[in-house]
Amino acid sequence: MFSFEFMQNAYIAGTFIAIICGIIGVYVVGRNMSYLSHMLSEIGFSGASFGIFMGWPALNGMLLFTIISSVLIGRMSVKSSRRESAISAISSLFLGLGILFLAISDKNVSYATNILFGSVIGISRGEVWQVLILTVVALLFILVMYRPLKFDSFDHVGAEVKGIHTNFISVLFLIVLALSVSTAAQIVGSLLIFVLLTLPASAAKFVSRTVSGMILFSIVAALIGVWLGLYLGYLTNWPVSFFIAVIECIIYFLALGWQAIRN
Repeated sequence: MFSFEFMQNAYIAGTFIAIICGIIGVYVVGRNMSYLSHMLSEIGFSGASFGIFMGWPALNGMLLFTIISSVLIGRMSVKSSRRESAISAISSLFLGLGILFLAISDKNVSYATNILFGSVIGISRGEVWQVLILTVVALLFILVMYRPLKFDSFDHVGAEVKGIHTNFISVLFLIVLALSVSTAAQIVGSLLIFVLLTLPASAAKFVSRTVSGMILFSIVAALIGVWLGLYLGYLTNWPVSFFIAVIECIIYFLALGWQAIRN
């Protein structure tokens, strides 16, 4: 299996994606942003359509659209009362643009549609390097902002009382979330991006009582799903995203059962 370069690329990229999604996912769950990760994945599809229309790599278009939308959402939703309307407006705008670019593009749009369902076995070595760079950027952000980000994610009111710049942290986190969504969409697809960003972290919440413990469990759960999903996809020629989704669901329900037994 590993004698094929495309499987080497798939496992390398999949490993980095699983690690970053496992870490970012803990904060997504802590900040109750599961809905936002799904919305950014849809915007990522629109960005891929734009990138193809412009003759760019689809990943570059995804990054452009998701980062711009995350900054806009962060600035427009400072007040919680405006959050849902801001998200709906921005999501509608970018999805409409994505449909437009698909309709008027005279180029091959198969890659854009692959973004919907995932196509990790088609990742090139150059794209692996892109995934690596984006993963390192996201990890550096987590390392530098670990304490204030943890405080803001799990005790927002307390963070504001302590004088932490929560709005600034939120915008930065949304940008990092956009990076994670854009990279992870290549393996599970934008329709199932929330699988890697929410299920491992949600399962970790049932098993661990500390943030560091949640991060560790979430990474392991994401790695198991990606590695086993790639292996089963190679054996059966079925979609890798299907196996990843099933495996992560099994891990989630096992963790839920573990909590029920422990209590």
